[in-house]
Amino acid sequence: MTGKAKVAGFGFRTSATTAALQDALAAAGGPDGLTALATVVEKASAPALLALAHSLSLPVRAIGPDALKAQTTATQSPRQLTRFGTGSLAEATALAAAGHGARLTGPRAVSQDRTATAAIAEGPDP
Repeated sequence: MTGKAKVAGFGFRTSATTAALQDALAAAGGPDGLTALATVVEKASAPALLALAHSLSLPVRAIGPDALKAQTTATQSPRQLTRFGTGSLAEATALAAAGHGARLTGPRAVSQDRTATAAIAEGPDP
């Protein structure tokens, strides 16, 4: 792919629904222009995320722990830092998937039911 990557990164609870992921994405800026969705490896095959990806005709990029830890996030959650080595799973996965030099379009957004977060990053396609 040529041009810029625009990736929505997600963090979510196991109980999160596709609707919750859609809600978080809408709050983060919406799906327009996205080239991929991203999350941490262990959540990349979650049915709710795969359903969202299918509905948007987008691939899901699975981000490993080393790539997460290399990202500087605007949000700093002590829980996420302990569990994943980053302050925000949504922000870190978006940044990592969008490529070196990517930037967040804004801080993460939380779904109304508080089970999902999303953040969007833009950068050169990795």
